[in-house]
Amino acid sequence: MNILTIALLLPFAGTVLGSSCVFLTRDKIPALTQKMLLGFASGVMVAASVWSLLIPSMEQSGEGAIRVLPAVIGFLLGIAFLLAMDRIIPHLHLNSTNPEGPRSKLSRTTMLTLAVTLHNLPEGMAVGVAIAGAIAPDVGLTMAGAIALSLGIAIQNFPEGAIVSMPLRHEGHSRLRAFAIGSLSGIVEPIGALLTLLLAAYVTPILPYLLAFSAGAMIYVVVEELIPEASEGKHSNIGTLGFAVGFALMMVLDVVLG
Repeated sequence: MNILTIALLLPFAGTVLGSSCVFLTRDKIPALTQKMLLGFASGVMVAASVWSLLIPSMEQSGEGAIRVLPAVIGFLLGIAFLLAMDRIIPHLHLNSTNPEGPRSKLSRTTMLTLAVTLHNLPEGMAVGVAIAGAIAPDVGLTMAGAIALSLGIAIQNFPEGAIVSMPLRHEGHSRLRAFAIGSLSGIVEPIGALLTLLLAAYVTPILPYLLAFSAGAMIYVVVEELIPEASEGKHSNIGTLGFAVGFALMMVLDVVLG
């Protein structure tokens, strides 16, 4: 398996491993553990957005104050894109335990799968953009940096896979079905990354914008989904500690490998 394949598949592997937790526990993730995992995932995604996406976006945009413009435009477009998609696709928080259920005719399982797949799309795009930048000449990105981003997203996907599969099991689905749905929610990532690579010739000229776009989309997921869930109820400081650990780990990985 070459380094390109590893970079493409790492995020999906993280989702699969996280979803496999459904075979190791009897019921659902303890609340404190879930808060820690959500906080950790948030920290990883914020650090990856800054060091792997926004800073490279500005570094590739020339000199002077104007170099920040592509990063700002791309970032805001990424936020707007996820905001629009959240309104188009039925919305459901990752940790939804609302006893009344979702206010939709769609099944809870369908809504959960759609929501998580939506969240994984910009992550796959981010990996594809980073790899495209590493392959393109005179861009300044490295394959090690792309691997760091991919690894960071894989780490973030581990708790996400568990957070998806465990509630499905709790709702009465078999362990195998819950594992399959949790795993398949991450399949969009390698697909999105591969499609981005296939369009690399068109991607390279607007790479600064796309890097920042991916960062905006990932930050939207953190602010809209992960942090509110990690901060809800008692012991919100557990989520804060998880955020600190995830942020520090991804920062180290990106600086050392990038």
